[in-house]
Formats: sequence, structure tokens, C-alpha cells
Amino acid sequence: MRLAMVVAGMALLVVAAVVVPCLLQAGEVAPASGYLLLSPIRSGNLTVFPVVASKSYDTVEFLTLDEGLRNGDVVVTEAGQARGLIRHRPRDPAILHPIRDAEVNRLVLVNNSKRPLLLLAGEIVTGGKQDRVIGKDRIVPPESDPVDLSVFCVEPGRWVAANGKSDFGYSAGGAAGLLAAPVVRSKAMGAKDQQQVWDSVRRSQSAMAESVEVTGAAPAVNSTTSYARVMDNKEVQKQVDAVAEPVRRNYESVIHQLRDKNAVGVVVAVNGEIVCADIFASTQLLQKYWPKLARSYATEAVVTRAKGGEASSKDAQKFLNELQGRHETAETEPGIYRQSEITGDGFKVFELTSLLPKTGFSVHVAKMAD
Repeated sequence: MRLAMVVAGMALLVVAAVVVPCLLQAGEVAPASGYLLLSPIRSGNLTVFPVVASKSYDTVEFLTLDEGLRNGDVVVTEAGQARGLIRHRPRDPAILHPIRDAEVNRLVLVNNSKRPLLLLAGEIVTGGKQDRVIGKDRIVPPESDPVDLSVFCVEPGRWVAANGKSDFGYSAGGAAGLLAAPVVRSKAMGAKDQQQVWDSVRRSQSAMAESVEVTGAAPAVNSTTSYARVMDNKEVQKQVDAVAEPVRRNYESVIHQLRDKNAVGVVVAVNGEIVCADIFASTQLLQKYWPKLARSYATEAVVTRAKGGEASSKDAQKFLNELQGRHETAETEPGIYRQSEITGDGFKVFELTSLLPKTGFSVHVAKMAD
């Protein structure tokens, strides 16, 4: 088994060393999407197809939620705990004033940093009266006024401040924080329905409890309604890590080799079925999110018990090429971002475009299979 993983890793590095044009057969033309696939990385029932782009963008200024929460530049609190932002000096923290009762599907965020903050749908913040999952991609400008966040509860059994504190931190899953599995992300992003989010969390929790039942950890998993606490269970972490680590390490090798060739994302399959794709504007941005993305995909693989075949590169490339649909809606915050939702046959595409000065490019594209 170990030898097979080493051989697979060496094969990936050989592929990575070959320039992108060599991925095309003679006479083939690069797809209009501008994205091409490398050979797949497989771990158990999880398959990840690395994606390279024809172009990359400068994303060095973007701050992630994990970075902002960790260094204190970003404050997330219950809606009932924040009002305006008053700064006597540029680096003064936000001054929060209660204005209304806390609400399940509303949080308030203040970005005190001098960098624009990137938020991804599916990122989980823990604390307050309930853990929440962010419902849509968006950009928060530097030194922002309080911003209402569209969120969904992922902890239906609690409505009291954790440890008496109303603020939120970055959640379980280590330094990389936690990103919900694609099945939960898709309900928040696409369905935009609290009950469907709760249902997907409960199904995931039940499946995870079954997967760790032989270790005796099932009662602990079933004793909480918190998605983050389930994922923080030691036995659950072992199962997720067993799937995630080989994929994470191998893809990091590919990224290292293809840094100048714009490795920017992945197409993901579980049990032979394509479930999602995540594409970023740069390799640098992908690297920041890669640890939590890998665990998100691995979680989906662990809770999906049915066995299937293997997804082919042809199927993955087809999924990647089909980014246009039958219907498109867009939400715009002038001068900051535009978030488009495209509905196609059996899929939804969510595209976040930065409108900040010197940008105008897609920062993140997420495609979810229905």
C-alpha cells in the first residue's frame, strides 16, 4: 500500500513537470473555460482532479477569514451585539452596541484590517448562541463598517452564548478552520433553506456516527448537535485524516511543481460521481484554502457509504467545461464584488468577481452538482 502511494506520487510529479500544453493531444484545442485537468489523485472513494488555468491573477492583498479571526483583525458577533464602527485611531477595534435581538440567520462582521476580506460559502464560525455556516461567497472591504452576513445555523440544539461570549472564532479542524462538506455547502449556497441545511447536517452526523461505531465513539458523536464538535471528535478526525492527508500532500506536491503553470483548483468526485469543483484566481489563494478544502472533500467521502466506480478524466473535464446554464442571477455591491448564480441542468455555478480597484477578475468559482 505504502509502495503504491509512493509510485502514485512519483507519477504525479512527472505529470506536474510537463508543461500545460503537453496535456493536450495533437490537434486538440484548449477548452473555452481556460481550465485543464492533471491526472487524478485518489484516496479511498475520493478522487481529486487538479486544475490548471491559462491565466492567474494577483491575489496577495486578500485576507482569509481564518487569518482575520486568528490575528483579531476580523470580528464576528451576533446581530444583536453590533451597530456602528467608531475609530479614534486607525487600529482601534470596533465598538459594538446592541441594537436588536440575536437572529438565527444573521451575524455581523467587522473587518478592521487594511486588506479586503474574502469569505467563502461553507466556512463555519463557532461560538455565539449557535455555530453558523456562511451562506455565500463575498468580499468585505478594508476597515469596513459592520456588515450583515447571510448565514445558516449548523447547531440547532443550542441558543445560548458559548462560555458567556457573543463573539465567534475559527472552528474545529485545526489552524485551517473548518469548511463544511459539499453536501452541506450546496444546501446553504443553492437551496438557501435553513431546514435543508439542518437536514444535511443531521444526515452527515448520523453517517459519521455509523462510521465510528466500532471504535465506541458513536455516543459522543450523537450527543451533540454541533457540526463543528462532531468534526472535532478524535475518532472522526482519524477517519477524515486517513482520506484527506494523502490527497492534501500529493496535491501540494503538484502545486509546488506547477506554481508557474497556474494550478488553481480541483474537480472532486466521490464514489465515481462528480460532486463539485472549486477554482481560485491564483495558486497562492488556493494554497491558503487547500488544507480545509481537502478535509471538506474527505468528510464527504467518509459519510458517503455507497460504493461506486471511478470517475474518469473525461467526465471531470466535461463538468469543468460546462459553466454556462439556463438561468443567471447576480447580486452586486458596487465597487466591491459581484456574486453570480448560474443554474444549469443538474448543477449550479457560483462565481465571485472582485470589483475592487485593479481587479475585475473572478476570485472564486464553485460548481455544485445537484
